[in-house]
Amino acid sequence: MASNVVVIDASARRATVKTTPGKILSDILQEACSKLGVDASRYGLKYNNKNLDLSNPIRLSGLSPGAKLELVMLSRSPSVVSVALQLPESEAHGAPSARLFERFPSSTTLWLVLRKFETMAPQRNYTARGKTKSETGNSGAGRLYHEAPMLSIMGRDLISFKDLQKTLAQLGYNSGSVLLRLSFRVSETPLEEAMEQTQQYFNSVQSDERAGAHATSITTSEAVPDTVEPIFPEADSNAKPPPETMSPHPNGTIPTDTSDTQRENIRTTSEEPPPPAITGPDQRPITVFKPSSSSTPRAAQQTFNEKDYEPTIAHAKLHQARLQNSGRNKTLLSDKELAEKETAKAQKVADIKEIAIKIRYPDQSTVNAKFTNLDTARTLYGFARGVLASEEEPFLLSFISAKGPRAIPRDSTQRLISDLGMSGSTLVNFLWDEGASPESRTRPVLKEAMLAQAKEIEVPDIPESEAPEEPVHDTGSGKRKENGKTEGKGGMPKWLRGLAKK
Repeated sequence: MASNVVVIDASARRATVKTTPGKILSDILQEACSKLGVDASRYGLKYNNKNLDLSNPIRLSGLSPGAKLELVMLSRSPSVVSVALQLPESEAHGAPSARLFERFPSSTTLWLVLRKFETMAPQRNYTARGKTKSETGNSGAGRLYHEAPMLSIMGRDLISFKDLQKTLAQLGYNSGSVLLRLSFRVSETPLEEAMEQTQQYFNSVQSDERAGAHATSITTSEAVPDTVEPIFPEADSNAKPPPETMSPHPNGTIPTDTSDTQRENIRTTSEEPPPPAITGPDQRPITVFKPSSSSTPRAAQQTFNEKDYEPTIAHAKLHQARLQNSGRNKTLLSDKELAEKETAKAQKVADIKEIAIKIRYPDQSTVNAKFTNLDTARTLYGFARGVLASEEEPFLLSFISAKGPRAIPRDSTQRLISDLGMSGSTLVNFLWDEGASPESRTRPVLKEAMLAQAKEIEVPDIPESEAPEEPVHDTGSGKRKENGKTEGKGGMPKWLRGLAKK
């Protein structure tokens, strides 16, 4: 027989709990968590790397005296428990075998379980029953007193209203099935007072939850996002790569010897007023760019340095920090958090009022325009058709969504932002349909009026600079002291010398 058990948490803190043969493991968990100052609903118990059934008493758990139990964190998502309610004979009419069956999340309280069973039939009443004192043989006939529900679980009686506020998980039922035996007892509280006390209790609980949610939102808004500490103290897993990894020049250096002519060109370009907008279909301002005059892409003509593609120490540190972050255990989101995430995602989409769309045609000419959250796929097809030289030819439009390439349905009323998921700057590809004529495929796609106002895509030239010579690091065994001993990298570390002495 176990006289006491020791509960150890992840930080090696201990809590000794006295036990009796009939003590339930869930009570041991509650007492240990109260001593350690943690929420018992988020934890479970393990013994010899096996999860313990918290609904069992000590005599059926197989624990030895002084057993050491591990306090482990449970999943934040509640599991499903099958509940069978055994009804008394007076309430058994209409129920097969005098039992009711239903599945509940493990976070459901016993009171809500009874309320759920009440809603399954209009004539059932388990939580708001009243009985006169005359029926019990006492005086005071005519006044109703509360007939409180009682539940019995494996020989354990839950009588008070506070006991019925415990969840299935707190009683040790995180999975499987459980049988609840229902009975009633007449209390000394009048029915109207009992109902008022019950309502006051739930009102206070709801106000506490609202206050907690408000405090959590304030803390979240003011808190600084956590950063992941990498193995190397110099690296930051959430930081962007250092300048040398993003710069087109070796070692991230930017040439400072810019000539006066280059400075003048930059100043002239920055002070140059924007060109007048072109009005396209539906009186929508557009910008038209000519196709490239060269068959070789501009990116292929740029010179580059081979050392820009060699991984550096900063790359290795960042990669190691990301591997460490991805290898950590992460708790699954609960149903409430998933719902909040979907709500935030929908609100983010609803806040988008306008997006920029670039339509790229087969001859590599592009047309830029802005669309609102009210524009649909039909509007986009009408706009793309309005700038074509051959408006009667069939064509298709597609774009790259978050889930991959996606075709835009023709003559559809789906909205571009809320239904198709477009956001920010979106590139839409124009493709001729199979029924398009060969003439339309070979001649310029856009109208002559559009091509006359089209402009070249200006790509700024990146000034070249010579890579500075990297300093040569001494890989020798370090400097020699006068006494013959070495210092620096060649010497034996202090911790290694200590091990050698042992």
